Amino acid sequence: MRPKKTRWIRCEPGERCFRPQCKPLNEIDGVYMTLDEFEAVRLSDYKGLKQADAAKKLRISRPTFSRIITSAHNKIGDALVNIKAIKIEGGCCKITKRRSK
Repeated sequence: MRPKKTRWIRCEPGERCFRPQCKPLNEIDGVYMTLDEFEAVRLSDYKGLKQADAAKKLRISRPTFSRIITSAHNKIGDALVNIKAIKIEGGCCKITKRRSK
């Protein structure tokens, strides 16, 4: 298996966890999203970039971006449908610094 290529993201990693408030904490399962999956959702769904443009920002190929975004959408769907928490952490990522305007 080939090693994963480093993905370059702009989001600050800090702790990111989203959980439903309708269930007690001891009854909540969770899903884990990687930082690159989170960044893919941010670029594609929030910023509205096309997959090819978002892939360039992450410095990966368009097919790789497609696999990452599909995985992220599946995890988000699972969390929404099955009332699970979403924890965002890890992944093969490096943070890029924002360019000054």
